[in-house]
Amino acid sequence: MRISDSIALVTGANRGIGRHFTRQLLERGAAKVYATARNPEQIDIPGVEKLRLDITDPRSVEEAAAVASDVTLLVNNAGISTFTNLVSGDLGKIRSEMDTHYYGTLNMVRAFAPVLGTNGGGAILNVLSALSWFSHDGANAYAAAKAAEWSLTNGIRLELAKQGTLVTGLHLGSADTDMSASYDGDKMDPADVVRVALDGVEAGLIEVLADEWSRHVKASLANDPSVFYGLAGH
Repeated sequence: MRISDSIALVTGANRGIGRHFTRQLLERGAAKVYATARNPEQIDIPGVEKLRLDITDPRSVEEAAAVASDVTLLVNNAGISTFTNLVSGDLGKIRSEMDTHYYGTLNMVRAFAPVLGTNGGGAILNVLSALSWFSHDGANAYAAAKAAEWSLTNGIRLELAKQGTLVTGLHLGSADTDMSASYDGDKMDPADVVRVALDGVEAGLIEVLADEWSRHVKASLANDPSVFYGLAGH
C-alpha cells in the first residue's frame, strides 16, 4: 500500500490523532484526503476535502461513501472515552462506547469495503488500543469496546483478503491528546504514533504496536492473568 498518490479518508480528523493522520497523509503525498468529523467546520487543515460524518449514523456513513467513492485508504480513527465502568456505570455511556468503537467502525467498513474493492483493494487502518487486551478499573467500557473492535479487525481482515484489502490494527498505550488529558502516565507524541502506523501500512503489516506498553501487554496474554493484574492468591 503506497501512501503517495492514495485517496484517503480519516474519521475524527478535527483533533488528536486524527488531525495528525490528516496532516501526515498530505505530507506523504496522498492525492486527496477526506477529513471527516461530526463538525467539519472545526477542521483547520488546508488542502483537505471536508466531509460531515457521524460514524454511528448509518445514513451519514452511506452518504459519505457515496461522495468519497474514490477512496483507497480508510483510517478508522474516530473514538470516545467516557471513563465508565461496567457493573455500576451509566448504561447509556457504555452503549455509546460500543456504538462508536464497534458498530461505528463496522458501519464504515461495510460502507467502504465495496469502494476499496472497486478501487483495487487498498487498505483499512483501525486505531485500536493496548486496552484491547486488558481492563482498567475506571475505563472498562472503553476496554470492552476496544476488545470488540480488535476482534472485528481480525474478522474483516479474513473477509476482505479475497478482494486484496490490507487490514491493519494499530495499538498504543496513550498519546498526548485531549482524550488522555486526565491521564498522568507516559504519553507518546501523537505525531510519532501516526508515523509508525503509516509506516506499518506501507510495509503491509497487519498489526502495529506503537510503543513498549502495547508490546508488553500483548506479550502478557500468554501468561496467567493473575500475574498481570496482581491478583495472585485472590
